[in-house]
Amino acid sequence: MILRLALAASLVLAAAPLYATTYTIEPDYTQAVFRWSHLGFSNPAAQLSQGQGTLEFDPANPTRAAVNVTIALSSLNTGVPALDEHLRSEDFFEVAKFPTASFRSTKVEQGAGKDRLKVTGELNLHGITRPVTLDVAVLKIGANPRTQLPTVGFEATTTLKRSDFGLGAFVPQVSDEIKLQISSQGVEAKGYAEYLKKQAEKK
Repeated sequence: MILRLALAASLVLAAAPLYATTYTIEPDYTQAVFRWSHLGFSNPAAQLSQGQGTLEFDPANPTRAAVNVTIALSSLNTGVPALDEHLRSEDFFEVAKFPTASFRSTKVEQGAGKDRLKVTGELNLHGITRPVTLDVAVLKIGANPRTQLPTVGFEATTTLKRSDFGLGAFVPQVSDEIKLQISSQGVEAKGYAEYLKKQAEKK
């Protein structure tokens, strides 16, 4: 009897409609900024841009969201060319060997307030994968006035130890802890694909 009930429940769940919308992460509006302490005298920052990926999101049930994003480390920019070159070298990111960083969510929970989420997932960086939890603020959900397409925007923050990813050169003079801030927006995938197609046809 219990087995039959469990099977019936499984069939009901399998047949239940999924209301999450698939969004495409917009590369032009997806950036990651990380900041560190340099000898205690300053807090420099570097930016990564043009992240790409997908977001599954239902405003009525945000804890069922899922995100998968990849960002090219070649986009790294501090505003100091010599530092950019050093960070891309074998002393740090080894960009020639490990050209991307990626994040795939595994769990989404309600955060501390309205429109706040805790997103746990696997961060792959420098050939190492470790669990990371992001504090996420959902900024806005609605039609983008530029494209008229359903869009969701969000920001996320976390603190990492770079040594956890084999990036511990010059600790403790250069801080092990890195503050990371991510800004991104996603647009409804099918509509966005049509929008891009039409834009390409105009050229």
